[in-house]
Amino acid sequence: MKIGIIGFGRLGKLITRYLAQDFDVLVYDLVDHTDEIKKLRATASTLKEVCECDAIIPFVPISAFESCIKEISPLLKDGALVIDVCSVKEIPVEIMQKNLPQSVQILATHPMFGPDSAKDTVFGSKIVISKIRINDDLYDKISSYLKTNGLKVVEVTPEEHDRQIAKSLNLAHLIGRVLIDFESTPQEIDTKGYRRLLKILETVENDSWQLFQDMNKYNRFAKETTEGFKDCLNKVLQRLED
Repeated sequence: MKIGIIGFGRLGKLITRYLAQDFDVLVYDLVDHTDEIKKLRATASTLKEVCECDAIIPFVPISAFESCIKEISPLLKDGALVIDVCSVKEIPVEIMQKNLPQSVQILATHPMFGPDSAKDTVFGSKIVISKIRINDDLYDKISSYLKTNGLKVVEVTPEEHDRQIAKSLNLAHLIGRVLIDFESTPQEIDTKGYRRLLKILETVENDSWQLFQDMNKYNRFAKETTEGFKDCLNKVLQRLED
């Protein structure tokens, strides 16, 4: 199987490194990364060449996802599989269903790991998958491959993914962003609990503001989580004043 990667950012590089161990991987990016791509045993390619692969994985910001899908749609062959890796699911799925030909298969995924947490191994990490429009045999092969490589496969609908992720990843990023702005750092006098709290910074400090913004803008459950957290914080602060 040939796999095409669109976008060679932090996550694109990570996934290329792992997939190139088992598949022929072609990579396209607006910036020339030929030497770095070769080091990962993949091939720097044109967008057209990438779109001729059996499976295509766009690694682009959620805000750029629709334009990417529209651009590659006429370049895909019949039976090709498009796999999204966005941190929200409902909107990317709607975009793919609306803009990709019926002859193209669709699998929605969200790797619950990143360049920092999985720099050494993905073993034990989770990946969410949603079966959208894909034949059973191919779906089973992909699921089996992921499990064989030590990933815990979580099968949910796009709606359930977004509902849960708003209460987990979005909230973690929100707290992490606040801690960054608060300039929270280890202290000479602190506790293990405080040090564990600071570990949340490892989740967010290397991610872009755009990712955080998109996670909230394109997840319809995010605002409810944010407002609920603010309400609970205010209640706690009010109790201190009473």
